[in-house]
Amino acid sequence: MSTTVKQLRAFVAVARTRSLAEASAQLHVSQPAISIAIRSLEESLGGALFSRDGRQLVLTPEGTTFVERAQQLLHNWDNTLDAVQQRFRLQQGQLSIAAIPAFALNQLPELLREFHRRHPDINIVLEDIVMERVVHAVQQGRAELGISFRPDDLGNLSFTPIGDDRFIAVLPTDHRLQRRKTLRWQDLAREPFIAMNRGSAVRRWTDEAFSQSKEEGAQPRLLCEANQLSTIGRLVQTGLGVSAVPSLCEAQMQSYGLICKPLTEPALTHQVGVLVRESGALSAPAQAFLSVALGSPQAQD
Repeated sequence: MSTTVKQLRAFVAVARTRSLAEASAQLHVSQPAISIAIRSLEESLGGALFSRDGRQLVLTPEGTTFVERAQQLLHNWDNTLDAVQQRFRLQQGQLSIAAIPAFALNQLPELLREFHRRHPDINIVLEDIVMERVVHAVQQGRAELGISFRPDDLGNLSFTPIGDDRFIAVLPTDHRLQRRKTLRWQDLAREPFIAMNRGSAVRRWTDEAFSQSKEEGAQPRLLCEANQLSTIGRLVQTGLGVSAVPSLCEAQMQSYGLICKPLTEPALTHQVGVLVRESGALSAPAQAFLSVALGSPQAQD
């Protein structure tokens, strides 16, 4: 027969009060229920925990030895329950996110500010890493949520879209194309072009857009490559060349003083969203952040 928490609570209450009646009042259960719990516990352990001394119940030597351990077990149990309840109430816990730098720098801060306003006791762990590493971080469980463009291969992940992104052209302030309302990829192909590094999704998409532009096989005059979109923005700022970046970065590029123009022919659009593993449930903090990211209303604290 296994020992239950109710049996331990009954035993500790009787050991403290030395009375079935007082233990019954403290635990708000009947005296027969207390007696049954003590008897079941003694049967499970294999011997008596109490003896009679007049009207009082007195611990046996084995009972005296056991009561300290029973109290510690109940203390650990109550602390464990409290910790889990705090997590469900979002009074404790951790939110781990991996996000592409374009989103982490330009849109994530506002989402995290709102999340922190609602749940100030949750610790936030953030990795701002390239798209491919975001996918791996979620797949490997290093991050519970990933924010990225939609990968071509989801594998064991699911993707919840939170918006669409369209590529834009970025130009130095004094560039000759700055007065046009929109630009075509073939317009950029005639200019010194600053690209993302080979192997990145952004580089693959821009290469495809150049190849699909109306000028057959138009290829950019590749000037240099960079690993970060922020670096590309700074290089364009110097007048070194032009580039194309996700519109997620538009505010950032404008803060560098750059001119941003919509790109057409083709219009390059990709979904941005949240990646999670398909197996397993999300933690309460992750669910709460997802509701913020998707714009779901919540009760105010």
